[in-house]
Amino acid sequence: MRAFSSSGYLLGNARVEVRLVYTGFLVLVTIGLATMAVAQVGHYGLTPGSIAIAVRGGERNGVMTFEKTFRELTELTHFHAFSMGVVYLILAHLIVATRAPHWVKQCSIIGGFAGVTGDIVGLWLVRYVAAAFAWMLLAAWAAEWFAFLSFVIFPVWDMWILGPASREDE
Repeated sequence: MRAFSSSGYLLGNARVEVRLVYTGFLVLVTIGLATMAVAQVGHYGLTPGSIAIAVRGGERNGVMTFEKTFRELTELTHFHAFSMGVVYLILAHLIVATRAPHWVKQCSIIGGFAGVTGDIVGLWLVRYVAAAFAWMLLAAWAAEWFAFLSFVIFPVWDMWILGPASREDE
């Protein structure tokens, strides 16, 4: 981790063993994110109406659903804030150490934080304020997915496709 404190550190220049560790982490994160996407689509759906019903209760596809309880939302928030916070921190550090354009890094870092925060807060807003906040939740998911895709793609591209960086790349 000390290498990240060097302003010129790039993943493309890392030793093979370091790149293998980061690549293994990115594979595991990709599996985690894919299962999160399946859970979001399967449990909540991709329309504001289906999200509102899943969170506030109602009938969906002929099945009655109950609103998320305060306890369910608290447990989900607790787990999600800690786990996604750590994943976000690590992934944001990895994209910073790539040759991605600065605007990509900045948009990914800001979009990822906004997306994760919106994902966590959005369920509470849908449940206790208004069903219309499901639109905000969808926007947060989109920001989260674009950011996390770039968090994975750019480091892999930098480490394995671009290869070592020359001084001009830094």
